[in-house]
Order: sequence, then C-alpha cells, then structure tokens
Amino acid sequence: MEAREPVETLGGFRASVGLLRRNRNFRRLYLASVISLGGDWFLLIALFGLMLDLTGQAIAVAFTIAAQDLTYFLASPFAGVLADRIDRRRLMIGCDLARAVLVLGFLLVRTEDLAWLVYVLLAATAVFAAAFEPASMAAMPNLVDERDLSVANALSGSLWGTMLAVGGALGGVVAGVFGSDVAIVVDSASFVLSALLILGIHATFAEDRAVHERPSLRQDTVETVRYARKDHRVLALLAVKFGWGIAGGVLVLLPILALGRFHAGEIGLGLLMAARGVGALIGPFLGRSLAGPQDRRLFGAIGGALATFGVGYALLGLAPALVFAMGAVLVAHVGGGAQWTLSSYGLQRVVPDRIRGRIFAVDGMLVTLTFGLSAILTGWLADVFTAETTALAMGGVALVWAIVWTLLTGDVRRATMLEGCGPAPELLPEPAEVPSR
Repeated sequence: MEAREPVETLGGFRASVGLLRRNRNFRRLYLASVISLGGDWFLLIALFGLMLDLTGQAIAVAFTIAAQDLTYFLASPFAGVLADRIDRRRLMIGCDLARAVLVLGFLLVRTEDLAWLVYVLLAATAVFAAAFEPASMAAMPNLVDERDLSVANALSGSLWGTMLAVGGALGGVVAGVFGSDVAIVVDSASFVLSALLILGIHATFAEDRAVHERPSLRQDTVETVRYARKDHRVLALLAVKFGWGIAGGVLVLLPILALGRFHAGEIGLGLLMAARGVGALIGPFLGRSLAGPQDRRLFGAIGGALATFGVGYALLGLAPALVFAMGAVLVAHVGGGAQWTLSSYGLQRVVPDRIRGRIFAVDGMLVTLTFGLSAILTGWLADVFTAETTALAMGGVALVWAIVWTLLTGDVRRATMLEGCGPAPELLPEPAEVPSR
C-alpha cells in the first residue's frame, strides 16, 4: 500500500480545523494574526479615504502604499538578520508593541498640511513589520509538524484574505459611519492583543544553533546570496513575488474606481477590498490542492496562479459597474493568494532554519520594492490616463511576467515533477582555493 502523509488525505477544512484544535502554539500565532490583520485593514481603508479627501489625487494613495513598501525594502536586510540572530518571539512582541504606539499618531492628521505625517508614520511602522514578518514565517516550521506545514501555510495565506474581506467590509462601514479615528484606535488595540497572544506561546521559535557566532551584516548577506544562487528553486520562488510586485500597484486603483467611477464611497471601497479578500481566502486552499502529492506540481501551479492574477485585473479595466469590478478583483486574488502562499510554502520547505529568516527578508524586500515602485507608477498613469486603461495595462504586465517566469523555470518545474519538492542540504562553505604551483 502506498504511504501518504495525512495532510494529503485530509480535506482542506478538516485538516485546518484539526491543526488549530490540537496545536495550541500555532493557534495562538494564528489568532494573533487574525486580530492584527483585521485592525490593519480597518486602518488602510480609512487612510485611503482620508488621503483622497485631503488631496483629491490618485498619487497620494500611491504614496501611501509606497511609503510602507519602500521602507520595508530598505529595512529588510537588517531585519532578516535580526530574525536569525535573536529570539524571534521577543522580536515579534517588541514589533507589535512599537506599532501599537506609532499608529495612534494618525489621530493627529486633520488637515492637508499634515498629510505628510501619514507617510512618515507608515514608514515607521513598516520598519517593525519588516522584522516581524520574516520572523513569523521563519518560526512557523518550528511550531508545527512537517506533515502539517502545508495546512498551516494555507491557513495563514487564507487568513490574510479572510481578514481583508471582513476588515475591508467592516472598515469601509466604520470609516464611512464613525470616521477614521475609530479605525485607528482599533488598529492600535489589535497590535496589543497580538503581542499578548504571542507572549503565551512557550514553544521554541527557532532550532538550536550549533555554533554561537555573530558574523557581520556583510557576511550574512553574502551567505544568503550564495545560498539563493546555489538552489535554483529558491531563485525561482523569490522571482515570482518580485514579478508579482511589478503589477501589484494596481491596488491603488481600487479606491479611485470606488470613489470616482462607481461613486460608491467608502462602502464601495470596502466591498472591492472584501472581494479581494474573498479571492485571497479561496486562493491558498485551491493552490494547495493543485500542488499535488509531494508538491510535484508546485511550480506549475504558481505560474498558473500568477497568470490568473493578471487576467483578473485586465477584466477590472473593462468592468462597467461595481458588481462586475468585484468579480474581477475576486478572480485576480484567487490567483494572487495562491501564488503568494505557494511560493512562501516552497521557501519553508527547501530553506534550512538557520538562514530562513534572511531568505524571507530578501523575499519581502524584493516584493515590496517592486510593489512600492509599481504603486507610484500606477498612481501616475491613473492621473495621466484613466484608471480603466491603467488596470488593463497592469493586468497585462502580470500576465507577461507569468509567461516569462514559466519559461525561465522549466528546469526547476521538470525536476520537481520527477522528484517532488523536498528540503535542500545545508549550505556548505566554499572550498578553499588551492594555490597553483
């Protein structure tokens, strides 16, 4: 009889519920993410509407996104080193508490003259997010059994979508009815609750280090680059999000379309963001099923998911009404959620613990760089041309990248089809150069 891991025989919902029920530590990490992500979407919906009200320009929304993402990019190299050098649990708690204080500063933004403060505060919170995220992703394989890692990633990926759907819809209603101040306070409180939940996790967040050394930042960076270059699977998994980010700035168009073309206000924006969330909720579970036994179809599923993202946003440019726009956004983020979760899961499978935090920091650094620049470009194009034309163009960019990435990763895809996607051997030092006689 062929032996198969339980994760492959259990249905998605049954496996997810079983993991949350029996694994207390992962359950607390998951709930912490539920709370903080919900608060984040409350805040972002409010800030998008606030910046459009204060400035009346699409580029202001673009800079709101770029302030976070470009700062994340700049902070990631140092943040990734922290995730591999110091206690990940304490690092994550400290980042949560710092952000709880910082977001209260948004309460000071009352006039257009203070709109610059939004960019400064978002940049400051992004510094702590740049340390929190790789620490969380690197810690996950240490909090669940190997057979549960795929389920844990699907849950975490769908969580982002769930809370975007819930937080986006509720955030639009709260911002429209009660104003942005309530959303800001909710976000601050969410970080405090997240920190308390992580404080109650008593399992180790990292494997024991055999050698307690403290190499320089330069040595850490060189080792990370060497590792990625030696394992082409890692290069492929890093490249897919990098390319997704090139088109990801299309997010800027959602508030422009909701508040402008469809005249639906913050509630309409909340509905578009909710559709995005529903897609991102479905995508991770669909992607997990498409990856196949031993993840043999992992890279093929990632390419197809990225193409779906592009098609969805191209359809957004053609949508005649809000309801059709919601459908297009949902389709796009079924693909976006699948490729994001599958590429993160792939990195967790193949990268050893001692360098995992740095690899995830590079992953975050690359995607936030391209996403931030894409947001600025998208905002400029929407001001110069139209939001509809820009959506078509950015959807086409994502579709082209999906084709190029698929062609360039043919060797990795074929090898994974034959051998599956297993962990790679530990990185060995470069052999010493033998002097010539």
